[in-house]
Amino acid sequence: MTTQRTKLPGVGTQYDIETRAGRHISVVAHQDGRRFLGFYEPDDPDACQATVPLDTDEAASLAELLAPPDTPGLGTGEMDLDLVTERIPVTTHSPYRSRPLGETRARTRTGAYIVAVLRRTGPHPSPGPEFRLEAGDAVVAVGTREGVDELARIISGT
Repeated sequence: MTTQRTKLPGVGTQYDIETRAGRHISVVAHQDGRRFLGFYEPDDPDACQATVPLDTDEAASLAELLAPPDTPGLGTGEMDLDLVTERIPVTTHSPYRSRPLGETRARTRTGAYIVAVLRRTGPHPSPGPEFRLEAGDAVVAVGTREGVDELARIISGT
């Protein structure tokens, strides 16, 4: 089992967990205490099956159930990674405007993850491949500098 921690500037921290059985679970810990759990398809790490938002009390209760106080240290195997987080605007000139997010093939092409889409009506954490981008959206991407820059070129169409 491995756990990767990625700082999301202005948002919080994302923890990606791959279980020994090969399942991918993600926890986004917002600075205000909210948490989002994301569950991903085993054979497609870009396909989020479901997300579960938790407030501070719900997250604390779940944490206590998973690791009660009398449980000896669990050893998370966390790794600090040199990753960047960036907001990429979707303009009216984007070739992906009004198209499903999955058509970008972001992770496959760049290694960068799209962790959220910010829209005027509110944020959409862990959007699935069927989520349609709109002009005015901002894609929140996490990855290496090179991967995020390439994703920005793909989204902008340059």
